[in-house]
Amino acid sequence: MSSSDCHNRKRKLDDFAPADEDFSADSLHKMKKDQSFDSSSSSAVASETERGQPQQESGMFGGRLGFRHDLNVPEPLHFFVRMMSGGNTIVIHARSDDSVESVHRQIMRITGIPLMEQRLIYRGKQLQWEQKLADCAVQNDAGLQLVGRMRSTGYPKTWQVVNDLVSFICRLCKKESPSMARGVLSRVEQFIRMIPNDEDTGTGTGAAGTDSGHVHVFKSGGAPSALVMLFLSPIEGNKECATEAIEQFVNAKTYVLPQKKRIQCVSIVLEFCKLLSKTAPDDALYVMCRRTLASLLETIRTVHGSKYFRQAKPAFVIQEVFPFVRELANMLVNNLDLNVKPAACAKMDPSIVRDFVAFMGPMRNAIEEQVGGKEHIPICLLDDRPCYVGEIESLHVVYLELLVSVGECLEKVENILKTKRAKDIDACLLGSIQYLTMLKELNNISKLYEGAEEMLRTLMKSRQLALNALIRYSKRSDDHQWLLEYKDVTFFESRRHLIMMLFPDIKEDYEEMHEMLIDRADLLVESFRYITQAEPEALRSPLFMEFKHEEATGPGVLREWFYRLCQEIFNPENGLFISCPNDRRRFYPNPASRMNPEHLNYFGFCGRVIALALMHKVQVGIAFDRVFFSTLAGRDVCLDDVQDADPFLYMSCKKILEMDADFLDSDGLGLCFVTEIEEFGSKLLVELCPGGKDIALNSQNREEYVKLLINHRFMTSISEQITHFAQGFADILSRPTLHTFFFQSLDLEDLDKMLRGNGDGISVDDWKAHTDYNGYKETDCQISWFWKLVKKMSEEQKRALLVFWTSLKYLPVEGFRGLQSRLYIYKVTDCADRRLPTSHTCFFRLCLPACQSLSVMDKTLQIITQEHVTSSFGIW
Repeated sequence: MSSSDCHNRKRKLDDFAPADEDFSADSLHKMKKDQSFDSSSSSAVASETERGQPQQESGMFGGRLGFRHDLNVPEPLHFFVRMMSGGNTIVIHARSDDSVESVHRQIMRITGIPLMEQRLIYRGKQLQWEQKLADCAVQNDAGLQLVGRMRSTGYPKTWQVVNDLVSFICRLCKKESPSMARGVLSRVEQFIRMIPNDEDTGTGTGAAGTDSGHVHVFKSGGAPSALVMLFLSPIEGNKECATEAIEQFVNAKTYVLPQKKRIQCVSIVLEFCKLLSKTAPDDALYVMCRRTLASLLETIRTVHGSKYFRQAKPAFVIQEVFPFVRELANMLVNNLDLNVKPAACAKMDPSIVRDFVAFMGPMRNAIEEQVGGKEHIPICLLDDRPCYVGEIESLHVVYLELLVSVGECLEKVENILKTKRAKDIDACLLGSIQYLTMLKELNNISKLYEGAEEMLRTLMKSRQLALNALIRYSKRSDDHQWLLEYKDVTFFESRRHLIMMLFPDIKEDYEEMHEMLIDRADLLVESFRYITQAEPEALRSPLFMEFKHEEATGPGVLREWFYRLCQEIFNPENGLFISCPNDRRRFYPNPASRMNPEHLNYFGFCGRVIALALMHKVQVGIAFDRVFFSTLAGRDVCLDDVQDADPFLYMSCKKILEMDADFLDSDGLGLCFVTEIEEFGSKLLVELCPGGKDIALNSQNREEYVKLLINHRFMTSISEQITHFAQGFADILSRPTLHTFFFQSLDLEDLDKMLRGNGDGISVDDWKAHTDYNGYKETDCQISWFWKLVKKMSEEQKRALLVFWTSLKYLPVEGFRGLQSRLYIYKVTDCADRRLPTSHTCFFRLCLPACQSLSVMDKTLQIITQEHVTSSFGIW
């Protein structure tokens, strides 16, 4: 992105810059002006080589550092030559009119390597002895590579293959023998076969992230440089030969490499990428190499994790990877066409986004290592702080540029959403899902820098409409759970969409269903047996539910079972849960549940049932109290949390905290750090802390007293029950370790909506708007009578009719719009006045007789809305 581009984006940057942050397009322009983004530029840190010290190869990348290239070559020249053994790097001083031969002689004097054993490679080409340095365009601070035959080595066969390969290439470049092309390809294939399948064999390094001995020989022998030199050769056939040879490392379609061998070749592919990026950046071969390198880095991260990248020196990894990050970021920014037609969104190339994310993995890991575990890197570095490599500051500017671009893209999405044209919206959202992937990576980067997270949050807040629309289009495979950290910028529907992805995807595989046959008269005990004895994997399959002595099966019966079972589980008479005095549909575990010897197993069972109800999207009509919810989320319980669960305790503690200090200090209440509990009919005193019975309550310790009292009442006394509930809940999740994250990602009100559904009364107008007819027309008298009678029903009668029709007593929070399908009324004509309505709850279908009068229809509806009728499928 040019500096003028940055200047033109001033308004966009100001839109999401925090109020207390001195950050604008002008400051971004200044930062860019102060920093170099040339992929070949050196770090802001003086490396060992730049200080005149030998530079060692390090880590999985195993290449050489890039060095600064100035446009004007000063006199005299000094440049760097990396030794062919992969050892030290030496500094050479010369003049631009000196010959290459004179450089070889300097090398011989310094190292003792005979002239005939030396070959110098620069920018993928071998330098000829008779050439002058100026003719070869060798610049100040340039990096050259010395390659040659090694007479003493631990891999003589590998060296022989590599030397033959380089020799064949040199002969091809001199037009000596076109038949050498076959030799080039056969030597590459022979070398690949020599790489062991076990990456822990080789030079003895053994650690993940380092080259094997064979790969080290291939690079030290100058094979990558030679192959690129062949690729650039103007001689007919040479480019094709080099392409085919290089593709054996990078293109699985040409030569299928086992995964372990491909991982070992990552540093070879990196060499190809570095060489081609400087010599053929627009060629398809370079793009293929870069894409393969990104894929290998992603494979390494998946297989080995971030520890793989920690084997290399952080500064070295940063300098090797950043040029690709910079290049891909430029492509993402510059290729966006924000002036597309109104009905379309600016699109980011998914392959470029994927490659950018892959390169950012090792980049971020290396930065975290380099800065020594600092959570946020200050942008304006002070003299007394460590001098970070320049790429770390440069990445921050990349972050700002991409933040601006994504913000503009989201603005485009919002403009399309406001048109409310469904066709345009669907096409836009489906084509814009990559914005979420970019936001995810920007979120990762933001955790490195001071103030960056707040900038991202501000942007997301300013584009809430577009962001939440895209979230609802995301798929399970997209892995966007990170968005749950931003509860203040996501809507309930978005959080629900993301949190439901923590559950397994229910597949309608009837060969692997978990079958249950339950007696209504023994609902709780029989359900407990079926659920607790099942393996978690079996419960993640579809459930097949049938009540004994009843005909119906299918989803409608399953919904009925969930509702009835949860009413039993949370019935205070069963001793497992206590309802809150201020809201009888809100519950928390009963401290006295231990009177049932199996109470902990029942809490595990309860956790499974609630998780299953959520997974199957059934509203069961109950809710958790705040103390229960907070404990499941791993949070401490405070005084305000207990207001609904125990109003008396809440008021007592509040009075103690507000009471006159002198009165408390005079022991006016006569309290000490103990509490009274009831166990098996007896009352016991329990100390709130060691020696509590000897600690009198006073104005100095009253806050601690209230805290300990609440903790004992709502945490300590029910800790076992909550632990077993949480374990049962975790059994159903795709990843059991995420059960705490599940509750942390939601507000209590979110969980209320998912479990209780719509707490308001049933809207008959909404009901009618989501009902279709078969055999009837909306204008028929029977349909008019039907809705007239429904409007006159009490709330309980409406819910009874809803249960009869759908097996649901509580609607989703969106009302009838949130159901899986529309509702249907089917016409029944046979003996209409003598038949009662029937229903197919699985399909939300009500079969309504064509009654001849309003009074007859009224009688039939009165019958089917009675509790005993809606509690059985016997008339189905």
